[in-house]
Amino acid sequence: MQDDRVDPAKEEYVERVLSCVEQIPPGRVTTYGAIAAVVGGGPRQVGSVMAHHGGPVPWWRVVRADGSLPPSHDGEARERYAAEGTPCSSTGRVQMREAFWDPARPEDEVERIS
Repeated sequence: MQDDRVDPAKEEYVERVLSCVEQIPPGRVTTYGAIAAVVGGGPRQVGSVMAHHGGPVPWWRVVRADGSLPPSHDGEARERYAAEGTPCSSTGRVQMREAFWDPARPEDEVERIS
């Protein structure tokens, strides 16, 4: 007999990750590792949550530490970056110095360097 109960700890972790992603302002991004530093776990755990549950939240605002996204997200993410005014290089990577939002310090919303 299969047990269909959801692990409450896992469900709570998923909610913490998604809640953090929902706070990222338009035109800004954060990293899998920065989210992990706030909610616990590691970048891969955050990535797994995003892969399985991230559709309803602004998933394109979560990038790798070098400002890139997996190739499967690239096209749609670029459109959203353009619409939000997210600073990107000519190669399509997000310019992390200008766009990074630190979930550990959400109150420190700093102006982007132009």
